[in-house]
Amino acid sequence: MIVVLSQGCAANFGDGEKIARILSQTSEVTFEFPEAKSAHSAKAENSTSAANSSKNIAKLDGNSADSCGKAASAANSADSTGTVAKSVPEAFYLNVCTVKGNAGAMKLLRKVASTYPSVPVYITGCAPKDFREEALRAAPHVQFTSLKELEASASLQTQPAQSSQPSQNQSSARTRNNDKENPDSNRIPHNVLRESPFVGIVNIEEGCLDACAFCSTHLVKGRLHSFAPNTIVDQVQALVDDGCLEIQLTGQDCACYGFDIGTNLAELTQRILTHVNGNYRIRLGMGNPRHVLGYQEALLDCFTDDHIYKFIHIPVQSGSEHVLKAMNRRHTARDYATLAHAFTERFDNFTLSTDLIVGYPGETAADFNDTLELLKETRPTVCNITRFVARPGTVAARLEASAAAIPDSIKHERSAILAETFQQIALENNRKWIGNECIVVTEKPGYRPGTTIARNEAYRPVALQGTFPAGTTLRVRITDAEPFALIAE
Repeated sequence: MIVVLSQGCAANFGDGEKIARILSQTSEVTFEFPEAKSAHSAKAENSTSAANSSKNIAKLDGNSADSCGKAASAANSADSTGTVAKSVPEAFYLNVCTVKGNAGAMKLLRKVASTYPSVPVYITGCAPKDFREEALRAAPHVQFTSLKELEASASLQTQPAQSSQPSQNQSSARTRNNDKENPDSNRIPHNVLRESPFVGIVNIEEGCLDACAFCSTHLVKGRLHSFAPNTIVDQVQALVDDGCLEIQLTGQDCACYGFDIGTNLAELTQRILTHVNGNYRIRLGMGNPRHVLGYQEALLDCFTDDHIYKFIHIPVQSGSEHVLKAMNRRHTARDYATLAHAFTERFDNFTLSTDLIVGYPGETAADFNDTLELLKETRPTVCNITRFVARPGTVAARLEASAAAIPDSIKHERSAILAETFQQIALENNRKWIGNECIVVTEKPGYRPGTTIARNEAYRPVALQGTFPAGTTLRVRITDAEPFALIAE
């Protein structure tokens, strides 16, 4: 069994699912961390298992269930720390995210390395140089790879032997075969391996057309590469046919999708709506404001279709034109405000999502006030507020090392002000739903025992009393609201 664990944005989870599909050609794959157990609890479990039917005995390395004594012994052997695992993995693939720093990725790595010290660990995802160095110090046996390397390896393993000097026809055939074998240009098969049976993640592009001063992702992902529209349509249809109720179109910057191949996100979305039949809703991924402005009206028209969640994520990062210029964001605060008003004024109860960075080097009190005022003006229902963290190798890291750095105490103070203001806005936005009836699809168990989280047509989380299986469609009435969820019965 190979364990694939992903972090970060939907695009990273999409890559993680692609990695899992490649690995599943030769091994069993899971997305869940196999928790180690104490030797005492494992011994008790073994006693219980022996009393139960053989179907409850773990099967290891091809051992049949009637070899339960050996299988249980191998599965539950203790390591030097006194912990045991029900089934020790062959390997871990950690598809990490370091956009907001290395802490989250390092925490995951240390958990894996301490729980399963003898199991190989491979790292993929956003792993810049500084993270690699830190990871190797913590776990010297770790190895680094990438989705592209795994795709190339899988392609080589499936290619038939070729003549050393192929003819022109053979070369053309090989090109066609490679196109078919490339996971990015393949129809997703039925019963496709993914983290949720009801959510299909489709990466429509990778890379971006920007070079934001604070971002290390573009250093890893590179320039924009858009996937073919027909391929994406085929993938969406296959996922819908396979039972997906939610399709997430995602990438590092979905707003610039197609700029390298003569199309755009609005045209892709309309193509999907025209050609994909079935019961599903599309959630559009994050997109930078300046790109959306070029096809704003066409994208607005897409949202008139009930197959599109009334949700858009357009990160502004700051309300200060001075700070945006220092960030090399290449849009203005007014660009973002124009888009925000266009969507929220055309559609009732539309969900606007944005991102704000507080404490960027050189941010003055006046700059922060501009951000606060923009938040109040545009009134997003979702807002990711981040205190600035310098990523090594970026322009912003050099600024942070200078006198322009903002003290942590001021960062905390400003982020607290933004958070308080935002939560009040989100609560007021959510209260507008009270009394409405809407169709929701259940997603996962709620944070409170005995509750379930669902999503409505605006991708708002809806908390339901009771336990419902994921993927259940219900008609509910909104009875109350909190800043981060609607309450329904």
